[in-house]
Amino acid sequence: MRREQQIAKALYDIHALQLSPKKPFQWSSGILSPVYCDNRLVMSYVDVRKTVTRELSNKIKEDFPEVEVIAGCATAGIPHAAFVAEQLNLPMVYVRDKAKSHGKQNRIEGHIEEGQKAVVIEDLISTGKSSIQAAKSLQDEGVNVLGVSAIFTYGLKKAEEAFKQESLPYTALTNFAELLTYMSDHGHLDLKEKERLMQWSEDPNAFSLTYQS
Repeated sequence: MRREQQIAKALYDIHALQLSPKKPFQWSSGILSPVYCDNRLVMSYVDVRKTVTRELSNKIKEDFPEVEVIAGCATAGIPHAAFVAEQLNLPMVYVRDKAKSHGKQNRIEGHIEEGQKAVVIEDLISTGKSSIQAAKSLQDEGVNVLGVSAIFTYGLKKAEEAFKQESLPYTALTNFAELLTYMSDHGHLDLKEKERLMQWSEDPNAFSLTYQS
């Protein structure tokens, strides 16, 4: 089994990834999704946590070897950024979704200097909005953002286009397609249903309409 499928299996086994095409999950945008990802659960499973931390660290060293600082996206990206920063022996900061309304009104917590090279850690990528906002906050402070590294991506075209527009590289340990391949290969999903679910990442709105009609 390839590493991407091993990670997908590990997340599925602890219910961090749940597939429910007949009763899809609803996002705040109204989009219906056949998959739900909650990588906060990784914190509670030591073996999976160690695996994810190791693989994220290795992937960052491979894809962004010049990294000097690990930056976590608030809130779900923070613990994984801390684990990775410890593994790589690097300093860490985290980026709030908005500046505090009191005190120093910080958007970035921790110490980072202008010109330093950072990688943003996110637990998952859906549309890419939160990751890109975090990267822009760092860039506004003169930080050189090398890219974004996540545990899981839904593989939506909207995210691909958003990162491309910002010229911001991103990587993920596993994705929706790998989850479906694992489930299909191990008899949890037939080929016809797999192909139908893959269409969701192409056009989530069209998928949603089939459940709203």
